[in-house]
Formats: sequence, C-alpha cells, structure tokens
Amino acid sequence: MTQAIRVHENGGPGVLRWEEVVVGVPGPGQASVRHTAIGLNFLDIYHRTGLYPVELPMTPGSEGAGVVEAVGPGVDCVRPGMRVAYAGGPPGAYAEARLIPADRLVPLPEEIDDRTAAAVMLKGMTAEYLLRRTYRVKPDDIILWHAAAGGVGLIACQWAKHLGATVIGTVSSDEKAELARVHGCEHPIVYTRDDFVARVREITAGRGVPVVYDSVGKDTWEGSLACLSPRGLMVSFGNASGAVPAFSPVELSQRGSLYLTRPSLMTYTASRVELLASAEALFAVIRSGAVRIEVNQSYPLHEAARAHRDLEARKTTGSSVLLP
Repeated sequence: MTQAIRVHENGGPGVLRWEEVVVGVPGPGQASVRHTAIGLNFLDIYHRTGLYPVELPMTPGSEGAGVVEAVGPGVDCVRPGMRVAYAGGPPGAYAEARLIPADRLVPLPEEIDDRTAAAVMLKGMTAEYLLRRTYRVKPDDIILWHAAAGGVGLIACQWAKHLGATVIGTVSSDEKAELARVHGCEHPIVYTRDDFVARVREITAGRGVPVVYDSVGKDTWEGSLACLSPRGLMVSFGNASGAVPAFSPVELSQRGSLYLTRPSLMTYTASRVELLASAEALFAVIRSGAVRIEVNQSYPLHEAARAHRDLEARKTTGSSVLLP
C-alpha cells in the first residue's frame, strides 16, 4: 500500500495526516510516477489553509521528481523507467507514488539529479517566466525582488545577474542578506530594520525601478508601488504575509500610470511546448553554472507538518525537499 499526506479539513500544519492511499492504474493520458523527492512550496500552504481553495480531502504538493512506473492509453511523451519531474498541475505530490497527466511530465537530463529537480522545477520555471516573459529583464535594469533569500529569490537573483541586471532584494535578517548577496543580489535590504522604499529611491537616484517582483503580499504592497518608476510594472505572484487589500485602479494612475499583473506558472506553461521550453531554459542556466541550486533543508515525507511550520516561520533558506 502507498503512503501519502492527506488533508481532510483546512487549517494549520496539524491537519496534515500520514495515511494509506490507493494509487490505481493510469487511465487515458495519465502516468504513474513513484517519487524520489518532492518539492516544498508556499503554494502547498495556501492549499492547506484554504487560501487557494481545492476540493477536500486532498494530497498537497505541486512539484516532484521520480520514475515513471506505468502509462495509460494514448501516452507517448514518456515511458516506463524514465526519470521525470513536474511542477504545477493538480495537487498530489506529497505521496510515495501518484497518478498525473503525462503531458505535465518533463524528462530529466542526466546532469540534473532528482533532489535538485524536485527542488527547482516550480521555483525555477517561476523565475524563468517572471524574468524572461512577464517582464523581460534587460542588461542594466535595476529590479526589486522581495524575499530574495527564499527558494525562488535565490534562483531569480542569480538569473537576473546573468541577464545583466542589478538586483535589489529585501530579506529579514543580516544572515539572509549575506546569503542573497553571494547569490547575485547586489543590494540586499534588511526590511525589518531599514525602510526599503527609501533605500530603493537612494540606490536608483530617486528614479525607482521598472519592475517589482512581490511574493509577500499584504505587508509589502504599498511599499512596492512606491518603489516603481512611472509606467513601472508591479508583479504580484504570492501572498506569504496575507492577501493584498482591495484598492481602486485609479491608484495606479495616480502613482505614475503603473501596470499590475498577477501571473501564474500554469498560465505560462499551459501548453506542452511552453512547458518544455521553460524547463529547458532552466536546465540550461543550471548546466552553465549561472544558477546554482542549493537544497538547504530535507525532511522525511511523513514529517511534512514540521516542514510547513519551518517554512511559515521563515526558518528555511533556498529550497527544501520532502523525501519518501
């Protein structure tokens, strides 16, 4: 019998239960994957708490790596025995094995080990679409990235520097500031001590930045808008501190004809062509050495509740994985 983490009601980490589940056989268009490593993300917390509603009961997790055990009728994009990874799609990764739509699986190159793949697919492809497609970062751009020492942040800082940009990043401590700095963030700001708006204006000689990447939400919303230059783009892609309060669109006009977007990885990898292109761009910067992936925390899968507590308390840095 297969073991998995199950959620029967929304709530704190205590609602994560270790239970037996039946995986079944793959149906048309599906594959059965036995996990070797599973990624930990704030998205999992949103599903657990109900901030992003999903049908209950459910198994959390949107990122993993493993081996294809079987495929259903009509599947020709993967085959049994193939090493694969995925990000996005229906939740269900917190399990020893699962069924998943086969067209969401990405074959893994030999150079990418399973733990790295599980830790980087969602975070890395998120960094890819944000930096290369939501706003195309250019050489000499100065950008602001909140939570620069987080899983997505450390990847994005390296990638943005590789693209020729200067990164300003907010972090919660001096230790995280140094971590962000060695990963390409030229101007880390400890937001618990310093006024990040004032520092951004100082660094940019009063001009502001053309883009802000904000996964924090409520706590940084006002400050993020204040950091933008006229016609700048506010990229809100997470709610770690809570949902952004309601506001009038006229505020964007009053602050300098600003733009606002709330993108998602699923939209940017909706087709298999886009999915494979995003993954290949990610694998390419890892192979080149421009982006280093550091798995700084590992937890047994059955201790997912402890992993969630650490992530919510901001005790983690870089990427974390759960191991079946």
